[in-house]
Amino acid sequence: MLFSELKCKDVINVRDCKKLGCVSDIEFDECSGCICKIIVPGGNKVFNFLRCEPGLVIPYKDIRQIGPDIILVDINV
Repeated sequence: MLFSELKCKDVINVRDCKKLGCVSDIEFDECSGCICKIIVPGGNKVFNFLRCEPGLVIPYKDIRQIGPDIILVDINV
């Protein structure tokens, strides 16, 4: 899967069924090439470029499923 495909997917928390946003960045292990974390931007989506708050960092272990349109995660927000 390409990063361009991954960043188009909505991230949904299975605990409360809320949409957290879309993937903005990933962190990966440069030795193994495996994804370690996905990053979802925080704040108002309209003024995303003005935001001061950090994005939501979701460890790979908390990703439950990556589907064709969404990514299901299990996190306590």
